[in-house]
Amino acid sequence: MKVTKIKAVPCLETKKNVAAYARVSNGKDAMLHSLSAQVSYYSNYIQSHEDWEYVGVYADEALTGTKDSRANFQRLLKDCRAGKIDMVITKSISRFARNTVTLLETVRELKNMGIGIYFEEQNIDTLSADGELMLTILASYAQEESLSASENVKWRIHNDYEQGILPMSVQNIYGYKRTADGGLEIVPEEAEVVKRIYKQFLTGDGILKIAKSLNEEKIPSNTGNRWTEKKVRYILSNEKYIGDLLLQKSYRTDHLTKKTRRNKGEKTQYYVENNHEPIISRELYEAVQIEFERRREKHCKIVIPQRYAFSKKIECGICGKNYRRKVTATRVVWICSTFDKLGKKECASKQIPDETLCSVTADVIGSTEFDAERFEELIEKIVVPGANRLIFIFKDGHSVEKEWKDRSRSESWTPEMKERARQKNLERRKSQ
Repeated sequence: MKVTKIKAVPCLETKKNVAAYARVSNGKDAMLHSLSAQVSYYSNYIQSHEDWEYVGVYADEALTGTKDSRANFQRLLKDCRAGKIDMVITKSISRFARNTVTLLETVRELKNMGIGIYFEEQNIDTLSADGELMLTILASYAQEESLSASENVKWRIHNDYEQGILPMSVQNIYGYKRTADGGLEIVPEEAEVVKRIYKQFLTGDGILKIAKSLNEEKIPSNTGNRWTEKKVRYILSNEKYIGDLLLQKSYRTDHLTKKTRRNKGEKTQYYVENNHEPIISRELYEAVQIEFERRREKHCKIVIPQRYAFSKKIECGICGKNYRRKVTATRVVWICSTFDKLGKKECASKQIPDETLCSVTADVIGSTEFDAERFEELIEKIVVPGANRLIFIFKDGHSVEKEWKDRSRSESWTPEMKERARQKNLERRKSQ
């Protein structure tokens, strides 16, 4: 028996890929400066270690510590899952996540991949034996601290409501500007536009027509952007223009997600009369509300919205809006919502026949005919970058681009349409 000794090959030391995460709470200049300082600090800190490879600093300017609202936090997790990062450094638990559940879920996921998180302020390494226990205790404290701060803000806002004071956070009211003492002062040129909107509505113009006329005359809205139906409707239904205030129209659900919901009676509201100088009279305002109701009764029918496989899946590459399903006189098409409402001047997109869309999609997903379940399973969205082009974005990240051809006019005609055309030709010949 012969035994051959095979020497072990010494492992070469590899550098650890290290990234940092930073977050500031709001958009104030001081906070943004703090964010810039954190990015600079971590860049220098990581690159000063010879056994570390600098990956980058992932930084968010976010209102909350919830992970869904932070784009770069999500990018950090994606790169960790892709094996690009071995270690993450961050300032503190509250900067990383205020929600205990979110924090522990993230820590455990990364720990299972062998990725550690080091919290400088608390001196905790999540890969250490007692790291998770300490995290649980400290994260709970951070969450309670966040709740306490949230309750203090709520108390102050509700105290203002009870005194009939509009919160200073409400700044962008078309026709008015906030004064130093928190009041509302009329902006004359904007007030004239408000009066015009009320007048146009009562003389029979629809909300979309009013928005179009303002855009054609290049009159800026309260945000400096284009007028929309939503903005015009807001002005026509807002009590502020008669000098009154309705306070607490919306509320935050909780201190963690900070999602805003419209107040439909869940919270107490406060109505303040004659709070500031009105732009329109109460009689005019009431006339508009009566006209709203009249039009609603005449034109609005209760329709149960139908959801189709392509609903909210097709994005216009020109304006960014979604395509919607539309039944025309000759066929069913998918059309950009901007083009459908405002026309070619606003978006030079092209409608897509439903049968063409189904056929091309079936080819892309590898089916002989369109399969809605398979489409939902595989495709994230379809982008329409230009005429006769479709880009299919798959859920695994890859994409496929396809071109489609318009059918000839004769191919697009149904037998009924052909028969009607034949009858018209016969009638024309008889009359000659």
